[in-house]
Amino acid sequence: EGNEPGDSAKITYRELLHKVCQFANILRSQGVKKGDRVSIYLPMILELVVAMLACARIGALHSIVFAGFSAESLCERILDCGCSLLIT
Repeated sequence: EGNEPGDSAKITYRELLHKVCQFANILRSQGVKKGDRVSIYLPMILELVVAMLACARIGALHSIVFAGFSAESLCERILDCGCSLLIT
């Protein structure tokens, strides 16, 4: 379910697993490894869930910053958690 009424999508577990594995490989190619911190700056969309699960799959810690925050708030959160990658 998205933010707007009627904004929804259906996905099977198999499709979700495929997307998560793909994104986990992308994270690995960017040098993200177990124990690294990743910030996620996305609205409530399917890719947010995929990014969270991909981080969990490779053992990276994720910090979600919802898209309504300002650039200054985002910057503070990135610095506070010491993240190595920002997903937008």
